[in-house]
Amino acid sequence: MAYTDALGTVHHADPTARIVSLVPSITELLCDLGLAAQIVGRTGFCIHPWDTVQPIPKVGGTKDVNLDKIRQLAPTHVVMNIDENEKPTADALAEFVPHIVVTHPLRPYDNLALARLMGGVFCREQQAADWCAAFEAEYARLQAAPKGPPQTMLYCIWQDPWMTISRDTYIARMLEEIGWRVPDLGAVRYPEFRWSSELIDGIDGVLLSSEPYRFTEAHADVLERQIGKPVLLVDGEMMSWYGSRSLQGLRYLRELAQR
Repeated sequence: MAYTDALGTVHHADPTARIVSLVPSITELLCDLGLAAQIVGRTGFCIHPWDTVQPIPKVGGTKDVNLDKIRQLAPTHVVMNIDENEKPTADALAEFVPHIVVTHPLRPYDNLALARLMGGVFCREQQAADWCAAFEAEYARLQAAPKGPPQTMLYCIWQDPWMTISRDTYIARMLEEIGWRVPDLGAVRYPEFRWSSELIDGIDGVLLSSEPYRFTEAHADVLERQIGKPVLLVDGEMMSWYGSRSLQGLRYLRELAQR
């Protein structure tokens, strides 16, 4: 069978694939599909499941990829993501890697297509089908769960400078599942912003993500006193990771909606 990735590239099933994953959340999914033995390279941010990925060679970060290391590993496939990896990296890899598999989930439900793509290309169709069934069940529970009134929440991912997310992001669409929207701060996907009375008046609360900036409860306490609005620390992995962690993410959303 043939499987189409996010760029429309057609891939065929390959049971002998040698995989380099440059997407931490997808590295975890590949391991859960039973493909750990075929992963020959990962980024330093690919940390789940730790005991499984620890022996796999690191090839840099998601943005600062070491092309020479990847070349030495001789992969047949490199798995990438449009948001997390850069196009020049993909172009350079395409010169010596036969297959570049590009992913781009835009909303939680897109994890089904992601799992089927990974399961199909790497010959783990049944494992992917089982995972999809578990996701469908968890998604149905989220849809049926009680939710509070709609709210506008500012989701912060960095400070110095302060940065947030646009509505055109996976995280924003996760929040929409429980009726929370982020403020419209323009077309930039991860815009910088300044605290102003207008911004504060237009939101119901603030969410401080635990990644990529390591916000803590101490940050939340200080900011809440400064702006006079509720500030909540949230688990960035639960909100932004695709694949395996999205199952936990759906459960996390149910809990978040009840706070």
